[in-house]
Formats: sequence, C-alpha cells, structure tokens
Amino acid sequence: MEFNYKTIATLGLIGIFTGLVNGLLGIGGGTILIPAMVFLWGEKQHIAHGTSLSIILPTAIVSTFVYQANSYIDWALALKIALSGMMGGYLGARLMQYIPGSHLRKLFAAFMTVAGIRMIF
Repeated sequence: MEFNYKTIATLGLIGIFTGLVNGLLGIGGGTILIPAMVFLWGEKQHIAHGTSLSIILPTAIVSTFVYQANSYIDWALALKIALSGMMGGYLGARLMQYIPGSHLRKLFAAFMTVAGIRMIF
C-alpha cells in the first residue's frame, strides 16, 4: 500500500468510523475493517482478520474506560466471557490457518448476514 495524503486521509476516516461504531454500538470494528482492507486495499483475507484484531484491542481499551466511568460494565460477567473468549480466539486463530481465503470470506459473510438478520428480529 502506497502512503500518500489520500491513503492517510482514508485510513484516518475509516479509523474514526470504526472507533465510533465500536464505542457507540459495542461491536467489533471487524465489521468495517475487514471489508475495507480486502476490497479497498486488496489485503488477503487472513491478513485482514489478523490486522483487524490487532486494531480492535486499543479501541476496546479506550471504550472500556468510558463505559466503566458510566458504570456500564458487569466485571464478573466480563471475566467469565473473556476467559472463554480467549480460549475460543486461540482455537479460531489456529483453525483459520487451514481455511482458504475464499472460504474464510464466505464464512465471514454468512456470519455477518445471520447476525444482521438476528439483530433485526
């Protein structure tokens, strides 16, 4: 990816939008970042997934401080889910190595479709 003013401005806008969605809706920026990296910058699906996760960590930390300041976090529940989520994250990242990019893209799209339909109803 060539870094010029247009690219830097685009990355900045996508970063702000991703952070806004994360902080406002509580959903991971992967819903925005993964398609942006794949379709706008031509990144491979596996690279987009890994990069998205590394970007979400600092965004989630900042959002957590704000949510905590407003007493919107159940820490006991968060700990239980986080521990099992870390195990699942490890297993998912290991499993991803064996899934071709085209299949991973379809799996991601199917998940997003089902999640969107469930949110509507």
